[in-house]
Amino acid sequence: MKKYNLIFLLVLCIVCVSCNQDKKLYVRDRIDLQGRWEFRIDSLNEGVKDRWYIQNFSDSVSLPGTLDTNKKGILNTKMDETTHLSREYVYTGKVWYKRSVQIPDGWDRKNIRMVLERTKPTKLWVDGKEIGANDNVSTSQIYDLTAYLSPGAHDVVIMVDNGESVPPQIISNSHAYTESTQTNWNGIIGDMYLEAANTFHIKDVQVYPDAKNKTVLVKIKFSDPQNIQNAEIELAGQVWNSVEKRTVEPLKQALDLSKNEVDIVYNLGKDALLWSEFHPALYHLDITLAGDKIFDSQSVNFGLRDFTTKGTQFSVNGNITFLRGKHDACVFPLTAHVAMDVETWRKYFQTAKQYGINHYRFHSWCPPKACFEAADIEGIYLQPELPFWGTMDKNDGRLISFLSKEGINIQNEFGNHASFVMFALGNELFGDQEAMDDLISTFRSIDSNRHLYAFGANNFLGYKGQIPGEDFLVTCRIGGASDDAPFITHVRGSFSFADAYDGGYINHSYPNSEMNFTKAIEGCTVPVISHETGQFQVYPDYKEMKKYTGVLKPRNFEVFKKRLENAGMLDQADDFFKASGKWTVQLYKADIEMDLRTPGFGGFQLLDLQDYPGQGSAFVGVLDAFMDNKGLVTPEEWREFSAPVVPLFITEKFCWTSNESLKGIVKVANYSESSLKGKKIQWSLSSEKGQSLKEGSIDISSDKQGLLDLGEIRAKLSFASIAQKVILSLRISDTEYKNTYPLWIYPEKADVDIPDDIVVTTKLDVAVISRLKQGGRVLWFPDRKEYVGSTVGGLFQTDYWNYRMFKTICENIHKPVSPGTLGILTNPKHPIFKDFPSEFHTSWQWFPIIKNSYPLIMDKMPATYRPIVQVIDNVERNHKLGLVFEFKVEKGSLLICMSDLKAAMDKPEVRQLYYSMINYMKSGAFNPQSKLDISSLNKLFSPVTPSAKIDLLENISYH
Repeated sequence: MKKYNLIFLLVLCIVCVSCNQDKKLYVRDRIDLQGRWEFRIDSLNEGVKDRWYIQNFSDSVSLPGTLDTNKKGILNTKMDETTHLSREYVYTGKVWYKRSVQIPDGWDRKNIRMVLERTKPTKLWVDGKEIGANDNVSTSQIYDLTAYLSPGAHDVVIMVDNGESVPPQIISNSHAYTESTQTNWNGIIGDMYLEAANTFHIKDVQVYPDAKNKTVLVKIKFSDPQNIQNAEIELAGQVWNSVEKRTVEPLKQALDLSKNEVDIVYNLGKDALLWSEFHPALYHLDITLAGDKIFDSQSVNFGLRDFTTKGTQFSVNGNITFLRGKHDACVFPLTAHVAMDVETWRKYFQTAKQYGINHYRFHSWCPPKACFEAADIEGIYLQPELPFWGTMDKNDGRLISFLSKEGINIQNEFGNHASFVMFALGNELFGDQEAMDDLISTFRSIDSNRHLYAFGANNFLGYKGQIPGEDFLVTCRIGGASDDAPFITHVRGSFSFADAYDGGYINHSYPNSEMNFTKAIEGCTVPVISHETGQFQVYPDYKEMKKYTGVLKPRNFEVFKKRLENAGMLDQADDFFKASGKWTVQLYKADIEMDLRTPGFGGFQLLDLQDYPGQGSAFVGVLDAFMDNKGLVTPEEWREFSAPVVPLFITEKFCWTSNESLKGIVKVANYSESSLKGKKIQWSLSSEKGQSLKEGSIDISSDKQGLLDLGEIRAKLSFASIAQKVILSLRISDTEYKNTYPLWIYPEKADVDIPDDIVVTTKLDVAVISRLKQGGRVLWFPDRKEYVGSTVGGLFQTDYWNYRMFKTICENIHKPVSPGTLGILTNPKHPIFKDFPSEFHTSWQWFPIIKNSYPLIMDKMPATYRPIVQVIDNVERNHKLGLVFEFKVEKGSLLICMSDLKAAMDKPEVRQLYYSMINYMKSGAFNPQSKLDISSLNKLFSPVTPSAKIDLLENISYH
């Protein structure tokens, strides 16, 4: 019996193998064009006239690649470039590439095409005959060479032009070209090959998933069947990247050969798997075109998902979704061009997901196939854009035609990807809404509702508000605001001084966690996404310079580092980086939580999680340009406020007094797929050392998604007999979700007993100088009005984006320029802080002190001098700035505070700092080591003449 069973199994295996062989897909033949190509630079534009297409070239390069990666072009000797990273070699214009190919006999009478996955506009010659031109920059360039490539040897010549071959606006402003990030390279990258298909073949496949009905509409276009008498299409699908397996029953359908296309609804079954950020299940669909033999086969990956809007929020397969987005400007410092492989993009997305990111917006460019494939796998929602930033002019036929063509190509080439859910016309557009509407209408007609559309990101800088015809709104504001309520239309917490009074909500408002954007979005009918949220500047980390081992060099870093060295503060560079960076993390948390606290909000697009190396060098990330962690915050800490579920504490302030009761509302932003019903919010107050002070819990009874209001926390603070920092922690039971908030508790009254031998003054008059000469102790609050020429303003948050660009913009539009600073640096163990708990960087308790400050420019002091509280300056000015500092003057001791504390004595943190300063002056620890005579002190406070002019840096959105 066992013998017969064995024979049966062997026969079954043979049958199965035969069946599998019958099912084997037809694979088109390819000739890989990667490798060495002859090349020649056509800097004088002589190539066509002198018939270079029939000549040999003496030099060669490796393709795929660029002139930069091949170390060709003009050597860049400019060493003082600070607006972006520096290329070793530069070239703009035409370059010719040539190689021979051998076409096999089996390709006779085949349909042959050449595919160049990504390049700049090209012209093509085969054996000296001009074939045509192609100016696709967002998608593949495909040439039909059927009539030109017979079996045998052929010369292929490609001329690539990264010069004036596209509308000038594309070159000057789009991230498809800009020198700020991927550079205006010349070359060919990605796949490049010749492909042969049977005469009767599949030309295009587009899939349109319907998650609700568990089906997919498959639209197939095929070539002219010519002499084919009968044929059929077979569809076979299966899930390929999930632990849960699904194989779909194959479907066969005879073709009507009088038509060149067919639409088929393919039922995936009731147990079909859906695609989302939480479960990015992908189907692999094989499409076979066959008759008495297999004519062609093609494969498509897709995800079964419905990405729609539900009121003012997004919905994925019926679940409310909050977009935690990241801006992408094509930052690849080693190659200076976009990565073309899936693994690099998967690594990027995996890193971003560690910080809670589920969404990418591609600012004025469209990424390649590898990016979409990686996002499909990782579950990232993508918003590519047309390669445009500027003014849309309906009468500019060349521009409109180019953008229309690019958009149509993007829909067709990448539209099947599950991750491609949104599309916009570009960044910060102005001009004709009619032209924008026409473009979107064209793309919608092709796409059949696979994607959501917006006219652009932050069009008209938000002043026009919601525009009819958009499915979602990416903006920084929704309409204009009044002088009485300057921030009421804002949908992000920080702005430049050019865009908003005093830099917006966070820089202007007394710290709290109540502010949100409810008023701004109350008239909107579509989801609102906060445009380019953050832009908080971090001082550069010069240790990063060693990582630039590719084609881009950190000459901007070198210039900034040398400036700091010349200013005598190079030894403080790492402290500046860490202090500004730690503060920046808190600012990003505040901005993001404003979005999360807004009921019905759509999401945010950070600028940025990573640094942006262009536009004057914008070090605005907690990750560097390589997407590596800078050491300022762990992914786990960041996810406390950037995750599918975030517990939130809503309170009017962060600084309290011991006679008060801490009070605040607890909410949870739940944008997961799961209900939190039955779980608890467990809260606790603890000291900085971890000692528990108060604790409690709140039941979660709601099973809804969105922003849940759970209840109130009240806790008496009478335990605080001395000033102290405490941590409020919120945890959701049986989950990973938690959040923390620093709070400060001060004694109700900080009674200041000033002894007779301490003088507190706003004037350094004869009487005060006399006291110093006699050995007295003086606390001096210099009058701000008297020292305008030797001070800078008080900026609470770190400077927006970078100082140079927005200084230019503010001056051009006649608005106040930002003070330009990056927070404070101090030593928390200094005895002046014995009664005023502080960290080495800015935090919320410093707000009224810094807002009333006017830091002194102390460049005249010796290089070794350090203020007690130092203000970090930007890389353009590099001033040594003092907020609190001390000197031995004559026989006396002088403590100077460059903040009008008197103006904010209603705040307990200000009273406490004053109390701590006086106690310090009363103690033996007050013994300044740096000596100044009266003359030198006066010189220190004399007006400062700028040592170097800061160059202008324009921005297209403010022209």
